[in-house]
Amino acid sequence: MKSLQYTFPEGFWWGSATSATQAEGGAGEGGKGFNVWDFWYQQEPDKFHNQIGPADASSFYHNYKNDIALMKSLGHNSFRTSISWSRLIPEGVGEVNPEAVTFYRNMIDELKQNGIEPVINLYHFDLPAPLMEQGGWESRSTVKAFADYAEQCFKLFGDQVNYWFTQNEPIVPVEAGYLNVYHLPCVVDFRRAVQVAHHFVLANACAIDRYRRLNLTGKIGIILNMSPTYPRSQSPEDIEAARLADLFNTRAFLEPVTKGKYPKELVALLKEHEQLPKYERQDLDVIAANTIDVLGFNYYQPRRVKARTEPYPADAPFVPWKFYDYYAMPGRKMNKHRGWEIYEKGVYDTLLDLRDNYNNIEVYISENGMGVEGEMAFANAAGEIQDDYRIEFIQDHLQWIHRAHTEGCNVRGYHLWTFIDCWSWLNAYKNRYGLVSLDLATQTRTVKKSGHWFRETAINNGF
Repeated sequence: MKSLQYTFPEGFWWGSATSATQAEGGAGEGGKGFNVWDFWYQQEPDKFHNQIGPADASSFYHNYKNDIALMKSLGHNSFRTSISWSRLIPEGVGEVNPEAVTFYRNMIDELKQNGIEPVINLYHFDLPAPLMEQGGWESRSTVKAFADYAEQCFKLFGDQVNYWFTQNEPIVPVEAGYLNVYHLPCVVDFRRAVQVAHHFVLANACAIDRYRRLNLTGKIGIILNMSPTYPRSQSPEDIEAARLADLFNTRAFLEPVTKGKYPKELVALLKEHEQLPKYERQDLDVIAANTIDVLGFNYYQPRRVKARTEPYPADAPFVPWKFYDYYAMPGRKMNKHRGWEIYEKGVYDTLLDLRDNYNNIEVYISENGMGVEGEMAFANAAGEIQDDYRIEFIQDHLQWIHRAHTEGCNVRGYHLWTFIDCWSWLNAYKNRYGLVSLDLATQTRTVKKSGHWFRETAINNGF
């Protein structure tokens, strides 16, 4: 074996991540109910890139055995996916779909038989459509429905799964659905946004409570996308802007799930501006009593902010960015195929923050990846995509993850987004992220150059 410059700890997770809606397909099969994406695509297909909806995706529902064998061949020892709430409980509440139980038990068994640790997430932006019609995450009834669904999952699959995550990136449905128009219900209303955010935090705690009452032996956590916040300068105004941006975008979720309480400053700020959500006193007790065992950390790009050059209009609706403005740093490194900044050190800075300020919680990199539009332009004569840019991207991030580990950070693994090019919400297949390319028309899979590199890295536990 060749000499390795970066060797990772024994038992380090090497794998990839996806979600049910983005990979399964079979949207109208096996007794599955509609989720919000199925519903939205039916109503407004023109919203989706090239009018491609979630009905087929990469057909993991039908191809999971072959895909899992391919994962094994590419060195995976772990794989993160999600259970589709609307496949398991088509109406969101009530009867469990037996076909879904069979599918998920078989899929999880297949992973384990191939030596791949199943890492199961319960919610990835895919609310059952009937619950959206009843108020969605604005309603407390959805919190209970989620806890009931989570408990069903624990009872049905708890003997197979050792690692559970309640939600993926709960801030995304808040921002995209209630401060922008990229997720349903497409409204801009901070008061409703903060209500949804509180319900996500409460639902996470309620699900953890249900899990622990069952006396299962695994671990349970949540997956957060955390971009480190950097000020434009060291001026007091820019530093304050960065601090407030971090408060709204990271600490608002990270602190209640790890420390059991919301940041006092955030509560005071929302109260001052009359933006506190409706809540019951017992909510805070449930959140305090049910913090996470393990954290999934999704990292793609940094957050760069500056002080606002002009005051936010006093009569404008309340939004977090009244306290700061975003800043494009001159000379920053960019993903020229996607338009996002690449700043590999950001993953290191966040891991150190978790070490120093969050009790060095057990954490793994649950998503990191590089989206590329028009990637077939990089294919060779045999159809294999020569994605050296992706290999470089992964290597550069892993170097900083390795450094964080050597400096005492409790980081346990790395999952790339994603295994096979997947369907991605309104963008559909515009950008490709996989180690394996997908021909959507034929569902043919072809390993990219990065897939072969990843195999060697995983098998060697380093590079």
